[in-house]
Amino acid sequence: LKMSWVWFYLPLHLLMAVCLCHSIRAPTTSSQQSFKSDLFNFYHSLILADGKETTIHLLKDIPKRYYFVLEEGRAPAPFTVTVTPCDVPIEWSILVHKASASFLGKAARGDHDTQEVSKSQKTPSMVSTIFNYKGNSVETYVGMSSYSALYMLQFLSTERDTHITVYLTTDTTSGHLYPELPVDPRIDVIGIGHTTVTLAWKHSPSVLQHRENIQYCLLVNEKHNYKSLCAAETAIRSSGMKLPPMLALSLSPYLLEPQQVMILSNSELSLINKASSGEVRQICMGTKNTYTVPSLSPSTQYYFDVFVVNLLTNASAAYTGAFARTLEEPEPKMTELKDGKVIQVVLDGKKQKFYSLQYQARHKRIQFTFQSCRGQVRVHITKNSKTVASENISGLRYFSLKGKLLDTYLVQLRSTEQSNSSVKVQVSSHFHKPLFPLLPESLKIKSFSKLRTCNSVTIAWLGTQEESKYCVYKKRIEEDQAWMELQSTDRCTGPESRRKSEKVLCKYFYDINLQRAVTTETIKGLDAGTPYLFDVYLIGPSGIPVRYHSKVVKTRKKC
Repeated sequence: LKMSWVWFYLPLHLLMAVCLCHSIRAPTTSSQQSFKSDLFNFYHSLILADGKETTIHLLKDIPKRYYFVLEEGRAPAPFTVTVTPCDVPIEWSILVHKASASFLGKAARGDHDTQEVSKSQKTPSMVSTIFNYKGNSVETYVGMSSYSALYMLQFLSTERDTHITVYLTTDTTSGHLYPELPVDPRIDVIGIGHTTVTLAWKHSPSVLQHRENIQYCLLVNEKHNYKSLCAAETAIRSSGMKLPPMLALSLSPYLLEPQQVMILSNSELSLINKASSGEVRQICMGTKNTYTVPSLSPSTQYYFDVFVVNLLTNASAAYTGAFARTLEEPEPKMTELKDGKVIQVVLDGKKQKFYSLQYQARHKRIQFTFQSCRGQVRVHITKNSKTVASENISGLRYFSLKGKLLDTYLVQLRSTEQSNSSVKVQVSSHFHKPLFPLLPESLKIKSFSKLRTCNSVTIAWLGTQEESKYCVYKKRIEEDQAWMELQSTDRCTGPESRRKSEKVLCKYFYDINLQRAVTTETIKGLDAGTPYLFDVYLIGPSGIPVRYHSKVVKTRKKC
């Protein structure tokens, strides 16, 4: 049994015309008409190459047909057809048209005559479907034929445009294009941690026979399992991630060293050792059949697919995918808050983790005070596991809450920025002894452009109805330092952190009428054309300072 490749050199319409002359008599019944229709389908097919993987593009709802021919031989021999869907499920089938071997051979050579054609019409031909499949799994059909036959493969996608790969071979003695899978192709999850999952799988027979040409690759993602490396690549492309042609996912075994991780971002492909959560990762580990996946997110479900890849042909076979959920992150250490005591917390902006504080009420009414020292902070407060307050703060913020004795309050703090943040926290049941001074409506410092001179600047700020102490400080800076100075300001530090040379003055003031609770100050002795950073500190009865928002003002260059 062998392939009649001489047919490649015949015009396709001539080949089909010979088949029709040989097989079709006058259609006298509906079955004969159906048979003629089947042969018409063969006419609109393409020749499928033997021993080569063919990529076929399918348009939605438009069937595509390919054919191949088997001639009669001395002994039956097998042939195989493997179809790999690269995206959505498809429908495919194999149809066979049985015919005389002598006629097919003569038709191929073109030496038949009218009498033989007439004689062949007496030999009935049959077209039958020998295989049908619908789905998105890799499927292989193994056939055996001892008679001459014309085979047609028909493919159809009903969901959307897609592509598939098809591999036909009549030579089953010279090895396999696709690596072999073990009898049990499952992936075993043998260990689960908070950020790791350990996997194991049985060796492919191909690895044991051709170790230098075979490699295992693992695909990790948070969506679903993939039934082929082709399907995984298609999904990554359709999500908007771009793969350079020479760095396609299916070629990656050539590129990766053991233990390296391939990160697919929105616009580029790079090899690094650690991936951010939510991205697709591919790890190729040579011929090792165990692997611990690192750097996963806690309490997250991941899907794992192992592919055994032939480095010579770039063909692959997929193990049965597995999935696992990482363990929940351990509860963070709880810090107990004590009544009236102030603590300062530094929050890691990169890890974006919550810092937890707990307080058990000894009075029905309590007050939480938060002073954001640097950056913006997310505050979430629960009472007996029910949320009572949740918001972002920058500056000073009070939360007055009412409950019962021994109510348990949980405070969770998190930086809202990528950089570190810090915040001061106090809880108190003594409302008559406030920790922070009474604050004005705004903590902004205003400067007057018309009152600016070459050696002086006039600034103003709001006060309150409570007599308090206000201290003014100045700092000479470079023009390109202004933004950095404002960003790095720690609003929780007081005048004690400043140099004595930076102090301008301290004064007391208040006004019962809030409309008139405004004070101004003219700072003299400055250099011309020079920027200065000005700060005002409000210090209340408790001695805890509150810093106004820093202000940068530049003196005039010419007067």
